[in-house]
Amino acid sequence: MKFSSAREKILEPLQAVIGVVERKQTMPILANVLLKIADGKLSVLATDLEVELAASVDIDAQAEGEITVPGRKLLDIVKALPDASVVSIQQSGDKIQVKAGRSKFSLTTLPAADFPTVEQIAPTLSFEVNASAIKHLIDKTYFSMAHQDVRYYLNGLLLESDGKMLRTVATDGHRLALCEMELVTKSGLQQVIVPRKGILELQRLLGSDGTVHVDIGSNHIRVTIGDIRFTSKLIDGRFPEYGRVIPDNPGRIIKADREMLRHALSRTSILANEKYRGIRALIKPNQVVLTAHNPEQEEAEEEVEVVYQGEEFEVGFNVNYLMDALSAIAGAEVEVGLTDSNSSCLLSAPGDKSTRFVVMPMRL
Repeated sequence: MKFSSAREKILEPLQAVIGVVERKQTMPILANVLLKIADGKLSVLATDLEVELAASVDIDAQAEGEITVPGRKLLDIVKALPDASVVSIQQSGDKIQVKAGRSKFSLTTLPAADFPTVEQIAPTLSFEVNASAIKHLIDKTYFSMAHQDVRYYLNGLLLESDGKMLRTVATDGHRLALCEMELVTKSGLQQVIVPRKGILELQRLLGSDGTVHVDIGSNHIRVTIGDIRFTSKLIDGRFPEYGRVIPDNPGRIIKADREMLRHALSRTSILANEKYRGIRALIKPNQVVLTAHNPEQEEAEEEVEVVYQGEEFEVGFNVNYLMDALSAIAGAEVEVGLTDSNSSCLLSAPGDKSTRFVVMPMRL
């Protein structure tokens, strides 16, 4: 294997795939990336056995072949070389030589045959969608995924198509985020759970323009973004029936300036209990009084003007969950729907039900 190219061209695919290369591996080959030269293209492949990333670029190929090399070391070398330098990479026995100007590096390799890859996924559902649209769906919901929950099906994002709509849903059992959009090309019915790491990598790769191709198989999802191919295993489990926890027509509606409420919550949270992050909201006609206490007997209080006509009541919430939801809502105003002190609240932008957030109450 032998090829040469401008530093920037080699850097591009390496940076696209490096996110799944862990620094410490139980299997040495997972610290490597697979370099493959064929048909005048350089393909770079990386995997952690859950998520696989592949990126390709046109290069000047002198000899075809494939080999695996330490991913982060190769990236660091290419990154450190001067801008606009021409990099030459050549396989020599069980090593590869990297040369650019007066710089020369020798890296150990492992056989390409030992590198684990996902070849075909036999899609049961395929569709195309705008890159900015799927990024929007992920951005509005990903923060509600659970972290290492024993209910493994919560440690990911539900991607659902009912034929007309594409929907993402995430929940950690204490809050829920839902975002949906209409599909331009109608598809079949499908419901899959993409693991947390896969979602975070996909979010990083998605740009604001172009079309992405999505293939969903029985065990994998594959998203093709230009010259980058993302493949992730799916979580085998049944996602909760999320529709049952979304409040249906809550009786008490509060409208507020979104940024004003978010900043008030942020200030109040400074003195909230660091472990439980609870704040109390006393809801009165046209006013919400936010209070927080901590074990050091310190207190914070904020008064926020709102639009609300109804009886006075009090409810407690995790302040971080409220702030996350408010940050994800678009527009200047927010609508908060409540039933009583023991029921979940529903947050959305007025008149827009495509993005909704549910936060469970806390007993304080």
